[in-house]
Amino acid sequence: MNSKESQQVLHKTTIGGQSILEGIMMKGPRKSCTVVRKPDGTLAIRDEETVPLREKFAPAGWPVIRGFLMMVQSLADGFRAIEYSAQFLEEEESTEPSKLERWLIAHIGSSALESALYAVSAVIGIGLAVGLFILLPAFAVGFLPGSVPHPAVNLLEGVLRIAIFIGYMCLMSRIPDMNRTFHYHGAEHKTIYCYEKDLPLTVENVRRQPREHPRCGTSFLFVVMIISILVFSLVTSESRIVQLLLRLVLLPIVIGLSYEVNRFAGRHDNAVSRALRWPGMMLQHITVLEPDDSMIEVAIVSLEHVIPEDRQEDKW
Repeated sequence: MNSKESQQVLHKTTIGGQSILEGIMMKGPRKSCTVVRKPDGTLAIRDEETVPLREKFAPAGWPVIRGFLMMVQSLADGFRAIEYSAQFLEEEESTEPSKLERWLIAHIGSSALESALYAVSAVIGIGLAVGLFILLPAFAVGFLPGSVPHPAVNLLEGVLRIAIFIGYMCLMSRIPDMNRTFHYHGAEHKTIYCYEKDLPLTVENVRRQPREHPRCGTSFLFVVMIISILVFSLVTSESRIVQLLLRLVLLPIVIGLSYEVNRFAGRHDNAVSRALRWPGMMLQHITVLEPDDSMIEVAIVSLEHVIPEDRQEDKW
């Protein structure tokens, strides 16, 4: 975001969103709203009341700790939103359940089975992400000769982690369903920008906004990659197993510090903040694509449902 654009932002908001299968989930200070475009073109809307995490758990307001806790909550909210959107696609592509599915439904119930499957999917998804972006690079550099200095090993591990991350995002953008999700991602960003500039939430106004936003999850993940280089360089071990375990132990700290850096970059507009968010903003060219009008309509409805009556309540 350049200086001209930042001057147009009149109300930086804490409202954030997530693009999902054929829809968007927006979360405000007291409400969340998931809107999905159904196969027949109509909108499915789910509103939920929410309570800020810091009001339920005091440490959620503490620096560094809050970043990790909010990440966990965001993942949980995201999986629930994906679960909600997926049911409409399942309705369109419904097939006769297999014998195993019928047996499981008969013994544990359809709702329990669905919840269990999504829980397993969430665990597998998180495990794959940690394994691919954290453990794999650490394991790979473990084959370097012992004579290589630790700072060089750590830097190479970080570069490898970033390369895997960028390659993964490029690969995901080639999958049709994910590609559409990236277009919805663009609708989410543009709509939030329109709201922050105090413009009426119309398709025309939203369409004119930039796609890249400093508080994007893609930017946050890229910051995680950079911070991990710095944090992981503080500890080392001759044992490859111990080194991998240390990466896992330090991961919450990396996430917490990354949140604080992203928070600073999003709240300020100066040379330092622009430099901090520039790499993530460039990476958004892969994960944030130009939406069509129907996607923008979904984003507008979702955002309108979570805007608080008191505009000061969602002020960044």
